[in-house]
Amino acid sequence: MPVFYSPIPENLQMGLAYMGGSVFTNNRTADMVNQLVSHLPLQMLLYFNMFYFPCWWFSAVFMLEVKYPYLPGYYQALLITGIVLLTLIEVIRLYLGYIGNLKEKVPELAAFWLLSFMFQLPVLLFFLTDEGILILPLERAVHSLYLTFLLAQIVASFLALRTMTRKLTLLFHLRQIGRLIMQNSLSIFITYMASYHISNFC
Repeated sequence: MPVFYSPIPENLQMGLAYMGGSVFTNNRTADMVNQLVSHLPLQMLLYFNMFYFPCWWFSAVFMLEVKYPYLPGYYQALLITGIVLLTLIEVIRLYLGYIGNLKEKVPELAAFWLLSFMFQLPVLLFFLTDEGILILPLERAVHSLYLTFLLAQIVASFLALRTMTRKLTLLFHLRQIGRLIMQNSLSIFITYMASYHISNFC
C-alpha cells in the first residue's frame, strides 16, 4: 500500500487542525460526550401539561359532581378512584419527567414513561370510551385533549430515552477504552522503569 506524504510540515498541520476545530464547531466530529441530550419537545409538553392539568382536574370533578346521582354505585366508585389515581400519578409523573429530562437521568425518565403508558393511558381511555359513565360533551373534549398530551408525551419520552441511552452507552465505551489505554501506558511505563533500573544496576 503506497504511503502519501503531505508537503505541509507536521507542526503546521497540527496548528491548522486545531484552528479548524475551534472555528468550525458545528462539524459532526465534535466532542459529543459533553453535549446535552435533553429533549425539547418533551420539555415543552411537560410545561404545557403542568398548566393544563388543573383545568382538566376542575372540569373532571365538576362533571363528576353533575352526573354523580345518575350513576350506578360501582361507576361512582370507579370514577372517584380513577380521578384520585390520575391526580396522584400525574404529580409524580410530571416530577419524574422534569428530573429525567433536564438532568438526563434514565431511570426517572423510564419511570415517567411507564407511569404514562401503564397507568395514565388505560384510565384515560376508560374515561373516554365507557358509555356507562354517561360521558358529557365537555368531558369528552377535555379528556380528548388530555389524551393527546399524554400520547405525545409517551412518544417524546421514548425518543428522549433512546437518545439518552445511546449517549450513556457511548460514555461507557469511552471510559472502557480510556481504562485500557491507562493500563497499557502504565504497563509500558513499569516495563520501561524496570528495564531502566536493571540497566543502571548492571
